[in-house]
Amino acid sequence: MNTPARGAWGRVEFYTSFFLLAVLASVIGTRLGFAGVWYLPTLDLDLSVIALALVLASFWFARHSRRWRLAIIAFAAATQLVPMVVREPVLLLPLLGALIPVGILVGCLVALSKKGPSARPPQGS
Repeated sequence: MNTPARGAWGRVEFYTSFFLLAVLASVIGTRLGFAGVWYLPTLDLDLSVIALALVLASFWFARHSRRWRLAIIAFAAATQLVPMVVREPVLLLPLLGALIPVGILVGCLVALSKKGPSARPPQGS
């Protein structure tokens, strides 16, 4: 895997997005693994298979495109969350609560991306 030469922020985004893809692949794979034990609606099964195929393929074809990686992450996450929330609207409450730390994380990452090169303070005696 070649790391992008866009500086520290590019490397953070690169490794973070690949970590998110690995987590999504494991979650979707686990959900599909339990489909034989518990009933999984046909729509959920189809969307999960498509999302898993895209996530696994993205390790190869989206390794140089930030736009593709983020689009695949958004699609895979939506295919897992939206059908559950449509069937059980009460699940929306914990998801909204989970947006608080996600919002804080996004804010910190945006602040990090706008931060200029760090100037070291002069070393005094």
